[in-house]
Parts: sequence; C-alpha cells; structure tokens
Amino acid sequence: MYEFNAVETRSRLVEWIRNWFEQNGPGCNAVVGLSGGKDSTIMCALCVEALGRERVIGVGMPDAGQDLHGADAIARHFGVRFIEANIGGMTAALKQMFADGRARQEEPWWFDMSVQAEQNMPPRLRMVTLYAISQSNNGRVMGTCNLSENYIGYLTKFGDGASDVEPLANLTVTELLQIGDLMGIPYQWVHKVPTDDLPHSTSDEEKFGFTYAILDRYIRGIEDPEPAVKEKIDRMHRNNLFKLKLVDTFPVF
Repeated sequence: MYEFNAVETRSRLVEWIRNWFEQNGPGCNAVVGLSGGKDSTIMCALCVEALGRERVIGVGMPDAGQDLHGADAIARHFGVRFIEANIGGMTAALKQMFADGRARQEEPWWFDMSVQAEQNMPPRLRMVTLYAISQSNNGRVMGTCNLSENYIGYLTKFGDGASDVEPLANLTVTELLQIGDLMGIPYQWVHKVPTDDLPHSTSDEEKFGFTYAILDRYIRGIEDPEPAVKEKIDRMHRNNLFKLKLVDTFPVF
C-alpha cells in the first residue's frame, strides 16, 4: 500500500540537495526562478535549508504587463538575494522579428508564428535569463518541475523543463503540498491556484478537465479515474514522453 511520509521525504530532499552541490558545484549558489507558485517557493525553501540563505538567489521574470506575483515577497520571506529581470523587451523583440519577416515577404519560406510557439516563447526566454544570471553568479539553475506536470507534459521543453538539477521531479503535487505545509511556508504561496498566467486563461485543472488529486492518485496506483479521464491522462502522457527523455542520437555502433 502506497504511503507518503512528508517528514522523512523533506529530510532526505534537503540532504540530497546538499550532497548534489558538494558533487556538482561546491560553494556554488542555487538560482531559483520564482514565479509566486508552490513549486518554486518550496524549491527556494529547500535550498535555504540545504545551503543557507546566503547561497540562494531568487529571480523574478515578469513579461510585459505582468507583475512579480509575490516573487519579491517570497525572497524577502526567506532572506535570499533577489533579482528582477523583466523579459518584456526580449519577447517584444522576438515577436517583432517574426512580424518584420512576415511583412517583407522576401523569404518564400517565412511563416506565421503559431499560438503555441508564441506561448512557449516567455518560458524559454526565462531559461535563457536564468542561465545568464547563474553563469554570472557562480550558480546552478534549480529545476522546479514536479511529477504530476511532467507526467502529462505540462512543461515547456527547453523552458521550465530545462535546469541543472530537478529535485522535485519525482514528487506529485499532492506530496509537495504536504511538504510545503510541513515547512511552514505561508498558505497563500503553497496553495495558490496554479495557472499558466496567459491572458484570459483558466486554472490548470480547468484546462486539464481533471484535478491534480485525481491525477496523483492515478500516478501512484491508488485509484483509477473514470474511463474517459483515464484515457485522456494516458493520451497526454504518451504524446509528451519526448519532452522527458534525452534527445535521440544516431547509434554509430
């Protein structure tokens, strides 16, 4: 029977992060992109516990027209250094490049940028920003993806799916909520309704058509959802497996 021990897992997570840095960057700083949501907030808290607040850097990266969603307040709460890097100029420049090319019509291959490509642009620019900050501050970029989102492909490849290390990748949303509450992190950050922060968007669970609780119970083999939901989860999982594996390479031998 599956049982999750939040106390034990928290302790092991902290020790694992500490050991990972000893092996992959002694003395390096943990760089955490702070979105205001549970995953990055919990990641920040774990890094502070594992390394000390002086070795943690929080980064807020709003796009044009967005605020920090409490990222600065989270950094103050944990006493870590905070960098605000507005990516609005980068997204505008990249969109303008496509618009200019489309307007000139000089290149027969030019195309209209898809909605999905435009939506994935900010997460990828945020990762460019995080790595620039990390490499300039003796850092390692901390991944904030969880098992639930990874399982159904709810991540941007080379965006929030890119990092130097992924401590939370084998933990479900349900389990992370328990760890966040155990650590005494303010309720509004742990239990903030997750969204993709796109204009006129709805919550993650409304878009999925099922809750994280249902998904997590299925992932852990506790309970199967109703057939239609199970089929949808299985389809999302199959269609997005490519995001979770290393890039395919030609086997010479």
